Amino acid sequence: MMSPVIWEDIIPRKSPFKIILTNEERKYLITLARKYTAPYKDVIRAQVILMAAENMENKEIGERLNLPRKTVSKWRKRFFYEREKGLLDKPRAGRPFFFSL
Repeated sequence: MMSPVIWEDIIPRKSPFKIILTNEERKYLITLARKYTAPYKDVIRAQVILMAAENMENKEIGERLNLPRKTVSKWRKRFFYEREKGLLDKPRAGRPFFFSL
């Protein structure tokens, strides 16, 4: 019996967005990735960029951090174009989210 063909097995996806960090960016991301009081989403984003800077592929980063490859790709691309600002949340449409007291 033949195993199903998976598209990624035929054409591996390599990211065109090579991440090269300055010393200041690396220090900031390492500090953020290790910060226990930082929001989880910020820690994960910092870890994604640090791994990308070590020339890891999106698929491997996703497997290590338990994230979809598409999510890793999104943060890698945003950091490539916007640097640290790219790791911040963008404004969303609709009613603002809030907790009632």
